Amino acid sequence: MAEEDKPVAPRPDELLNLPVAGFLAATAAKLPIPGGGSVAGVVGGLSAALGEMVLAFTIGKKRYADHAAEHEHLAARLARARGMFADLTSDDATAYGLYQQAGRHQGDDKDEKMAEATAAAINVPRDMTALALSVLTDLVASGAHCNPYLLTDLSAAAVLAEAVVRLSDYNVRVNAAGMDDRSTADELRQASARDVKRAEELRIAVEEIVSKVV
Repeated sequence: MAEEDKPVAPRPDELLNLPVAGFLAATAAKLPIPGGGSVAGVVGGLSAALGEMVLAFTIGKKRYADHAAEHEHLAARLARARGMFADLTSDDATAYGLYQQAGRHQGDDKDEKMAEATAAAINVPRDMTALALSVLTDLVASGAHCNPYLLTDLSAAAVLAEAVVRLSDYNVRVNAAGMDDRSTADELRQASARDVKRAEELRIAVEEIVSKVV
């Protein structure tokens, strides 16, 4: 392959501006980003977006007028989560770049830079996990009184949000393995495992709502 034909990795701030086909192609290419962390961020944004769609087809219907304020509140929360996932998608790609730079660093402070890069590589998926759990909680609340024709979309949103937590758990575990502080690494892995379990419980709660109608 000629040098000019080699794929070029998008910048972290460009990821969410790629067309869907372009993002898929970049993910498939031999490029460092987008990778699993960036994909998790996009999946999280899709989860929140599906939740917003469910509420969009619910708000304004007379049948749910008594819950309008709650629905508006949940819709605003999910919209905010969608934006935060977009930011975290870029943050994950930036954290990966920091890790690469730290690995190539030759100075006496290399260990310090590696520790900082590892912390960033762990903090982003932990933030994604917290946000995905928040989305799952909002999806459960949304399912209590929503348009029944959109319940399968609500369930899809829950599955995607749970997937974010699982994907983030992988990244936490692999990066925690490189930490010198074994006690902190173990605590991170345990906390992440608890979050995986909680995400599963919330996804099941959504599916139980759906199963009563579908």
